[in-house]
Amino acid sequence: MDAFFLYSAVVLTIIIAVPLIRVLQGPTLYDRILATNAIATKTLVLIALIGFLFDSIANFIDITLAYAILGFIGSLIIAKYITSPKFDEE
Repeated sequence: MDAFFLYSAVVLTIIIAVPLIRVLQGPTLYDRILATNAIATKTLVLIALIGFLFDSIANFIDITLAYAILGFIGSLIIAKYITSPKFDEE
């Protein structure tokens, strides 16, 4: 069973690299923000899988919750910045 979760973690790591292309080459800022949120979501699952593999899921769940809160607050801050009248996308 551990092998399944290990392979899942490796595949998830590869899948995380796909939105990274959109972050680096995204035509607009909105594409980059969406790709960053996709990476953050997949990273949460990856951290939980790693916690399961190390038999310390309780500690890693705390880390994933903190990471999720930081990602959510970061998204809110960026959304607030984009909707401000001073923002002008070039």
